[in-house]
Amino acid sequence: MARTIQSLERAAAVLRLLAGGERRLGLSDIASSMELPKGTAHGLLRTLQQEGFVEQDGATGKYQLGAELLRLGTSYLDVHELRSRALVWADDLARSSGESVYLGVFHLQGVLIVHHVFRPDNSRQVLEVGAMQPLHSTALGKVLSAFDPVAHSEAVDGERKRFTERTVTGLAEFEDVLEATRTRGWAADVEETWEGLASIAAPIRDRRRMPVGAVGVTGAVERVCEDVPVAVAAGAAATTATGVTNVTSGAAGDVELRPMLVAAVRDCARAVSRDLGARRF
Repeated sequence: MARTIQSLERAAAVLRLLAGGERRLGLSDIASSMELPKGTAHGLLRTLQQEGFVEQDGATGKYQLGAELLRLGTSYLDVHELRSRALVWADDLARSSGESVYLGVFHLQGVLIVHHVFRPDNSRQVLEVGAMQPLHSTALGKVLSAFDPVAHSEAVDGERKRFTERTVTGLAEFEDVLEATRTRGWAADVEETWEGLASIAAPIRDRRRMPVGAVGVTGAVERVCEDVPVAVAAGAAATTATGVTNVTSGAAGDVELRPMLVAAVRDCARAVSRDLGARRF
């Protein structure tokens, strides 16, 4: 078996550490997290900084990921067929919905954001390309877990962390959510991951009808959901004229998503799927 190079393993671990959590960490934090002497950690950071993979804040002295990583990541994403096919449709979805649009794929134990279109209102926003989202609580993650067997296994076997009071963590309840997602063809996240935010997502398929990603919108709850939460009695979910159930359940009760947003997300997913060679579905 070929031996690995320890310095490269440590450098990769530094980058992963900076990619998660607070995003900016001091030398002591990094050395402690990696169980390395400060001198060793500083040497790794200095080398990564020289290569542009890490940047140091002049005021605080803390480290963060550098621009060179974004350049390399963008180079990868430019040749990513899914992203290329989705660019125009994602832009159209952002304009028609007035919300942020995210394109995600299953990666490791979560959802990797490969494209992000800002909400078209000129507000200050942060680009989240390259960010990871959880499988069990986000709309993108639920879609992937429902339709991708590998993602499903990860979501079922992995930790389902509770982010808010609405986060679904129980296995049986989570499987019910996935079954509902398969039945209606889309998923929602209403304050299950972030307080005050709601999301709607639908699957993107390739020519073999295999799920290759998901596209969705995210916005304030009051914009994505109907004005008044709807309490739905058992077996009496509200439906649109097309028969699409627009009700999603969470730990805090049932809420209704805006039908126009659900339809817009599903139309976008179908359009990208057709561009990838999928037959009409």
